[in-house]
Amino acid sequence: MQKSNIKIIGGKYRGKKLFMGDKEITRSTKNILKESVFNTLQWEVDDSIWVEMFSGVGSIGLEAISRGAKKAYFIEKDPDAIKVLKKNIDSMEPEKCEIVLGDAFERVWDIIDDLKYNKEKAFFYFDPPFAIREGYEDIYKRVEDLIKTLPKINVEKILIEHQSDYEFPDRIGKYEKIKTRKFGKSSVSYYQ
Repeated sequence: MQKSNIKIIGGKYRGKKLFMGDKEITRSTKNILKESVFNTLQWEVDDSIWVEMFSGVGSIGLEAISRGAKKAYFIEKDPDAIKVLKKNIDSMEPEKCEIVLGDAFERVWDIIDDLKYNKEKAFFYFDPPFAIREGYEDIYKRVEDLIKTLPKINVEKILIEHQSDYEFPDRIGKYEKIKTRKFGKSSVSYYQ
């Protein structure tokens, strides 16, 4: 049985519980962190587009949809996490959501192509597996390398959820760090 301890905290679906799935597969974004992100971006969310990299159960993209975003892309490679994600999407507004199955570092380019074709910008939310997990020791370096290549014309803002003991640089390519907010072991760094 899947437990749910994560909810949509604002907007149209406020209070709606999301399915969580197996904690071994996904690590959900803390509510306090999520609330801070959406309070910070408050007026920018309406009618926006979101790309949730390493999306897990989709709590960030679905929060954006609840608050008026017009579209959310979810990139996830784990088939079990995808099942839970699909369940969460189906319980809200599936027509505004698109699941992209596969490696986020490769599949993001399909989304970039969509954004270029439609002349649109998106918020890119990176929540990679923590670097302490086996096989992910270089994950933050890979995230930085990817961000350097994202076309500015298609980027509204970039947000990176990361371990608080890791400091991302003040600049990543053409993107400048605006701020970092710390929430215990997790932090969010904002780039524009």
